[in-house]
Amino acid sequence: MCFVVLKHQLNQGNNAMKWITAIIKPFTLDDVREALGEAGINGMTVTEVKGFGRQHGHTELYRGAEYVVDFLPKLKIEIAATDEQAERAIEAISTAARTGKVGDGKIFVIDLEQAIRIRTQEIDADAL
Repeated sequence: MCFVVLKHQLNQGNNAMKWITAIIKPFTLDDVREALGEAGINGMTVTEVKGFGRQHGHTELYRGAEYVVDFLPKLKIEIAATDEQAERAIEAISTAARTGKVGDGKIFVIDLEQAIRIRTQEIDADAL
C-alpha cells in the first residue's frame, strides 16, 4: 500500500479567504447564481437540505388528514472566496435571495485557513 503525503505551509494571513455558507429558499437559486456570476464568483456547491428556524414549518392537508411539516426544503450554497470577493458575494446573495418574507434564509461567514486545488496543487487564492 502506498501513501502520498503532501505538505503545505499553513496560511499565515497573507492570502485571507472566507468560507461562505448560505441557506436560501429553493426558488431563489437561479437569481442567486446569476448575481454571484455578475459579482465575479466562479464556483459554488449547492446541496438540498431541510430545516427550520423561526418559520417553524407549516400545516398541510393530505387525504383529509392534517399534519405538520416541521422541516422545510432549503438549499445550502457553499463558496470559498478571497476577502475581496467575499463582500461582493454576500451582497449578491442577500439581494438576490431576499423576498421580504419569513424564511428567506441566513448567510454564515467564517475564515478559511487554506485551499488546495488537487489537480495542480495550487494553494489559497490561486486554488479558488
